[in-house]
Amino acid sequence: MQTKRVLVVDDSSMYQRLLSDVINTHPELEVVGVATNGKQALQLVESLRPDVVTLDILMPEMDGIQALLELRRQWPEVRTIMVSSLTSEGSDAALDALTLGAHEYAMKPDSTGGVSSIRSMLSDDLLPKIEALCGLASNSIKPQATQSEMYTAPNSMPLPVNLKRSADHLELVVIGVSTGGPDALTKLLLQLPADFEVPVCIVQHMPAEFTGKLAARLNSASKVSVREAQAGDRLEPGTVYIAPGDFHMVLERVGLYDFVRLNKNPLENSCRPSVDPLFRSAAAIHGARCLGVVLTGMGQDGFKGSEVLYTAGATIIVQDEASSVVWGMPRLIAQAGLAEAQVPLDRMATAILDRVRAPGRKFVPRATALSDDSSDVEANGQRGLRGHGS
Repeated sequence: MQTKRVLVVDDSSMYQRLLSDVINTHPELEVVGVATNGKQALQLVESLRPDVVTLDILMPEMDGIQALLELRRQWPEVRTIMVSSLTSEGSDAALDALTLGAHEYAMKPDSTGGVSSIRSMLSDDLLPKIEALCGLASNSIKPQATQSEMYTAPNSMPLPVNLKRSADHLELVVIGVSTGGPDALTKLLLQLPADFEVPVCIVQHMPAEFTGKLAARLNSASKVSVREAQAGDRLEPGTVYIAPGDFHMVLERVGLYDFVRLNKNPLENSCRPSVDPLFRSAAAIHGARCLGVVLTGMGQDGFKGSEVLYTAGATIIVQDEASSVVWGMPRLIAQAGLAEAQVPLDRMATAILDRVRAPGRKFVPRATALSDDSSDVEANGQRGLRGHGS
């Protein structure tokens, strides 16, 4: 069995040792070298040719951001994971790295819990991300719910991938994304026009320290308005709402309008925010007048929600394997026959625009509110949630 080669880059000798020890516990991973700064890392990449590089951010001589840019330029096939603290300075730099093309981010635990705690946290957070980036198929999608909660596609699936579903007009686009998301969202949203006709709601798996900063950066770079969603926001055409970290985002119909509700209900698919609650609420309100989009990401979040969207008549499109950093979330949906199309990232904006602006389709607010039954945004009593902590 050929192992995947990992280069560890960190200026702390303690973390060099801890990262190496944790990674080497995996039977299909091998740490082939360590470096103390970005300059040394680039020299070792040339000679060792690793599959994955873990990069600290704040290092002497050449920091992780500078090293990342050189890695992307010289060895774009090498996968990179930024490993840094969640301090304000660290999260800013990590977000810089993710928007510049780093494939993933893992939190560097502090030392207050002792070495055993650090090892445990690195094993839980870092190892699955390396597995996914290395394409270790048996591990890239781990069970993230109890066995009774896990979905198994019935024998009647898959349905034809090219099945055409239509509505007289679309009212909403909902997007789920995880690993590789900041870079993918940057490329996608840059291509949407300022007069985009419908609201866009996004769940990106990301800590609370990141989502507001991500929204601000996307807003400054995009023609559409991008904001971190707040409880009570009324959805407006041409505005993108990003779920805040550590909150599920769902939608509720009140009169003619959709409003954002946030809650701290239990994690779904080991995530909060999770894609599934958003997709379920969108399906309940908009049915076939909703477009679901699932981009690059590891795990299975968005799968059950896509089932609900599909059953409600909605169209779903997913990012294709070739352009995905990790083809986990999109793969499950495509293989289940729920996706109308598998689309390269550089054509995703066009694919969305084509469906929103298809002949006979335009943004038309509903004339009447939905019935109490059809506007019940969550089967588990989530209607009427009014804000953080509800």
